[in-house]
Amino acid sequence: MNRNLKWRGFAVAASVALAILCMLPNLAGEMPEWWSGMFGRHGINLGLDLQGGIHLVLEVDSDKAVENRVDLVIEQLRRETRDKNIATRNWKRVGRDGVTFELVSQSRKGELDALIDTDYTVLQRDGETGRLLRFKLVDPEIKSIKQLAVDQALETIRNRVDEFGVTEPTIQRSGSDGILIQLPGVQDPERAKSLIGRTAQLEFQIVANDPTAADVVSREGLGPSDPITGLQAPTSYALEPTILMTGEVIADARHRPGQFGEPPYVSITLNSAGARRFEQITRDNVGRQLAIILDGKVQSAPVIRDRIPGGQAQITGSFTLDQARELAIVLRAGALPAPVTIAEERTVGPSLGHDSIESGTRSFLIGGMLVLLFMPFYYRLSGIIADIALVINVVLLLGILAAFSATLTLPGIAGIVLTLGMAVDANVLINERIREELQEGQSPRESIDAGYSRALPAILDSNATTFLAGVILFQFGSGPIKGFALTLCVGIMSTIFSAVFASRVLHDTFGSGSGSREISI
Repeated sequence: MNRNLKWRGFAVAASVALAILCMLPNLAGEMPEWWSGMFGRHGINLGLDLQGGIHLVLEVDSDKAVENRVDLVIEQLRRETRDKNIATRNWKRVGRDGVTFELVSQSRKGELDALIDTDYTVLQRDGETGRLLRFKLVDPEIKSIKQLAVDQALETIRNRVDEFGVTEPTIQRSGSDGILIQLPGVQDPERAKSLIGRTAQLEFQIVANDPTAADVVSREGLGPSDPITGLQAPTSYALEPTILMTGEVIADARHRPGQFGEPPYVSITLNSAGARRFEQITRDNVGRQLAIILDGKVQSAPVIRDRIPGGQAQITGSFTLDQARELAIVLRAGALPAPVTIAEERTVGPSLGHDSIESGTRSFLIGGMLVLLFMPFYYRLSGIIADIALVINVVLLLGILAAFSATLTLPGIAGIVLTLGMAVDANVLINERIREELQEGQSPRESIDAGYSRALPAILDSNATTFLAGVILFQFGSGPIKGFALTLCVGIMSTIFSAVFASRVLHDTFGSGSGSREISI
C-alpha cells in the first residue's frame, strides 16, 4: 500500500491545486484570455437571489400568432387566385382562425377547390352562402402554430439576452404559453423589458399613389426630418396592402452613428434571397416611396432613386445611440412570432442579495466550525484527518462549480451545507469502524484497512441513493430546485473522493504508526 502512497498524495494535491486555480476568477477578479480558456472565465456566478437582478414571466399571445398565420394564408391565396385569373373579392379574416371571401364567377369554383385541396391543406371548409365562401384553419394546425410560437419566442428571447451580455441567465418555459426569465446582475429593468419584449416585426410596403383607393392601408409614422431641428413630426401614410418583404430575410443588423449632426441609424444586410427580392422591389418601383415599418409604425419612407443591388438598406428615425443599438440587437436576433406581455415582474436589489450572501455564508461558517471543533475532540488524530478531508471536499466542490461557471443560489448554498453533513457522516462511519477494530486488539495498520473496507459499502450506498435523488430533482425541477440538486450531486462526488480516497492517504501518512489513543477515544 505504501509504495503507491506518493502517487496517491500527488493526486490529492494536484486535485486541490486545480480546484484553487479554477476559483481564482472569484478570488482575484478578471483573468487573462489564455487563463480563461484553460480554467474558465467567470468562476462561480451568483444567482438572482444573491447578486440581485430581474425576474420576469412573459405570456406569449399565441392567439395573435394564429391570426398572423391566417393573414399570411389570405395574402398567399389571394395572390394565387389573381395569378390564375380566378376573380375574388371582399377578403377578410373572421375571428381568430377563419377567412371569408366572395367568388365572382361560380364557373371557376372547381379550379378554386382544386387549388385549396392541393396547396392549402391547412384550411377546411366552414360553409358557404351563395358566392360567399368560408374557411378556417384545421385544429392540428392551430395547435402547432401556438406551440411553435412559444418555442420561437423562447429562442428569440434567448438570442436577445445573449446579445445583451447577461452572465448565466435563466430562460425557460413556464406553463403552456409562459416564458420565465431571470437576469442576474441587471439593475435597469426598463431597458431589459424593452429589449426582451419588443416584437420587432419589420415589413416593407410601397406608399400608395392614390391615398383614397379602397384597399389602401393607413399606418402612423414619422415624416421627413426638419432641416433645422432634425426632428421628425408624426404623420400618416397610405400604403398598398401587399407586404413585399419582412425581417425574416435579415442576415445582420448594426447600429451606426449619424453624420453631419443626423441621428444614429441601423444598417441592415439581407441574406441572398432577401437581396434578390430587394433588388427586384427597387427595380420595379423606381420613383416611388418604400415604407420601412417596424412594429406597425413607419420609421422612414425614402424615395427609390434606382435599382439597389447588394442587399443593403438603412432604417432611420429619431434614434438615440442606445435605441439604435438595441434595435440592431432585436433585428439580429429576429422578430418575435407574436406579442408578449409581462405577467409577473420582480426586481431583486443588490442589498437584498448581499444580505442573502452574508446569511448563507454565516450559516455555512458556523456549521463548519462546529464540525471542525467536534471531530478532533471526539476522534483526536482521526478527527483532525477528517477535518482536513472536509476542507479538501469544500475546495473541490467549489472548484468544480467554478470550472463549469455554475450559478450559485441560496438553495445551492443549502446543498453545500447538506454536503458537509454527508461528508462528516462518511468520516464518522470510517472512524467508528477503525475504533471498533482497535478495541478488538488490532494494530493501527490493520484497523485502518478494516475500517475503510467495512465502511465503504455503507458510504457508497447512502451517497448513491442521494445522488440519484439529486439527478431526478435536476432533471424535472426548475430554478432553485436545479441549483440545490446541482450542488448536491457535485458535492456527493467530491465527498466520496475526499472521504474515501483523500482521508485514506492522510491516514496512511500520519496514522499508520499511531497508537489507539491517537486514533480514537
